[in-house]
Amino acid sequence: MSRLSIRNVGKTFPGVQGGQPTQALQPVSLDVADNDFITVLGPSGCGKSTLLRLVAGLETPSTGDILLDGEPVTGPGADRGVVFQSYTLFPWLNVRQNICFGLREKGMPAKQQREISDRFIAQVGLRGFEAHFPKQLSGGMQQRVAIARALANDPKILLLDEPFGALDNQTRVLMQELLLGIWEQAQKTVLFVTHDIDEAIFMASRVVVFTARPGRIKTEVATDFPHPRPYTIKTSPEFMAIKARLTEEIRAEAIAADH
Repeated sequence: MSRLSIRNVGKTFPGVQGGQPTQALQPVSLDVADNDFITVLGPSGCGKSTLLRLVAGLETPSTGDILLDGEPVTGPGADRGVVFQSYTLFPWLNVRQNICFGLREKGMPAKQQREISDRFIAQVGLRGFEAHFPKQLSGGMQQRVAIARALANDPKILLLDEPFGALDNQTRVLMQELLLGIWEQAQKTVLFVTHDIDEAIFMASRVVVFTARPGRIKTEVATDFPHPRPYTIKTSPEFMAIKARLTEEIRAEAIAADH
């Protein structure tokens, strides 16, 4: 059984002040296996983030069903860790307190909270910053905290919505390598939304390409590069061939969206 099963899920938003409703997502079906790393790629406004919010339980589907380990998704839950582009940290909590937030909500003993937070602080490279507050951290460091907080809860699936979109290019590349390294160790199931083609190919075991809005799945491309996956793979002929194909797919959709 798939860990995540999306079955004919569509989303239409009601019109504003009696205006026409907006179909954000045509019915989409997608199965995500345990420990799979799926990237969802598509032009801006194609419904990628809407799909992620539906899986997170932050929106309700207009049609279809979403099942996680066979159970219907009916709202947000600790079984799904979510990381957004904006860092969404609690500004009044320091690094350790942010990472421990979900553990504290579960009523976990302080000693166990500390052990778990120590592990993830080390994994995301933030040793020495445990007592810092978000405003004292760079964007990349804040996103490391957000990823550590999501992972500390030990969710069944990690949902990431353009998590590196606000970072400069060099930091973004380093964060991709960091997250992929954590995934290679932890073997989490991941659904990752991006509009960056290189990022989509480098991170994923499978790239799902969306059409222009209203979004639907246009194609899926397997990226069978070995792990651990070095950044140098981005200049390999195999990588460049997939990039050329996906560039054409996305370009066609961007042109369609403009007409």
